[in-house]
Amino acid sequence: MSPNSKYRADHVGSFLRPAELLNARSRGASPEELDSVEDKHIQRVLEKQQELGLDVFTDGEFRRTNFMSDFTDAVEGFDPGDAVPRHWDESAKEAAKKPDAVSKIAGIVNARLRQRQPLTGRELPYLKQHAPGPIKMTLPSATQFPAISFKYGVTDAVYRDPFALLEDVTAIMTEDLKTLAGSGVSYLQIDAPRYSYFLDPKWCEWMNTELRVDTDAMLTASLRADNACFAAASQPGVTLAIHLCRGNNRSHWYAQGGYDAIAERLFNELAVDRFLLEYDDDRSGNFAPLRFVPKNKMVVLGLVSSKVALLETKQDLLRRIDEAAKVIPLEQLALSPQCGFASTMEGNNLTEADQWAKLQLVVETAREVWG
Repeated sequence: MSPNSKYRADHVGSFLRPAELLNARSRGASPEELDSVEDKHIQRVLEKQQELGLDVFTDGEFRRTNFMSDFTDAVEGFDPGDAVPRHWDESAKEAAKKPDAVSKIAGIVNARLRQRQPLTGRELPYLKQHAPGPIKMTLPSATQFPAISFKYGVTDAVYRDPFALLEDVTAIMTEDLKTLAGSGVSYLQIDAPRYSYFLDPKWCEWMNTELRVDTDAMLTASLRADNACFAAASQPGVTLAIHLCRGNNRSHWYAQGGYDAIAERLFNELAVDRFLLEYDDDRSGNFAPLRFVPKNKMVVLGLVSSKVALLETKQDLLRRIDEAAKVIPLEQLALSPQCGFASTMEGNNLTEADQWAKLQLVVETAREVWG
């Protein structure tokens, strides 16, 4: 059995921010006060994860404003006041749109990127001192930034095309990952929501017409970039994972479609131990693409929604795990929520009590299935 199979009850990483922390950020608290508030609530969620019986521990991304801000805070060259215009679908049944707040937070690249501090530099020291078990550290995929931070008329004055920007982001990330992998972290996860573009015809068209790239060439470049990061982080005892979703901003999403279009390349070419895959509703397709997962890799089924308050039933989770196990052996499976609870600091539309109930269900179900 692969060592990474011990993480049967997993989670994507981010937790809902408490009001005290959101208030401290909104009123511009001093760095010292903000650190104190963050420490207080990180300790609380570490203890809660232990109480629930989770297998791996994060700080909830409480020191970040969004899931990728550890990169944008550490690297100069982003204009947070500019954005690529895009929209989010509010639900699978409605055509309502909302602005893409995530791209506004990341901003447009308007200068050559220059790293000024380590990625995760504010997060790791506290976790190493206080985590009651294996530490999971999450980082954004390098593939995130060509899609949301490259704007023609601005970025192309610095980087000739989205591929050149991807190369520079990857170079920054690989250097940090080499250090991070040797610093006591047990589990490194790259969050890569932009692979969902290849699953949805409207986003494939957007890549062709707006980003001005060939989708096959961009998929190849994306896999190469993430593999460079995984190669840099590859060390004995460190579990490497990638998380894919279709958007997670205040319970909204932007893409839909099963994994079929990229499954064979994705599962075979990415040099990871685990794939954390969104599977909470029909937008994610069926389990058939899992037939391409090699025997030495695991799939963490994201069957529990982090977007809605309604609590799933253990019976339904067990049924769906059984369905997946008809395609891929049960020993290659684990369980988690489909995404984080707060990819942006404002969080999804549910309560902290809802969040903990869903994680408790993940733990209880995983223990029943795998022991």
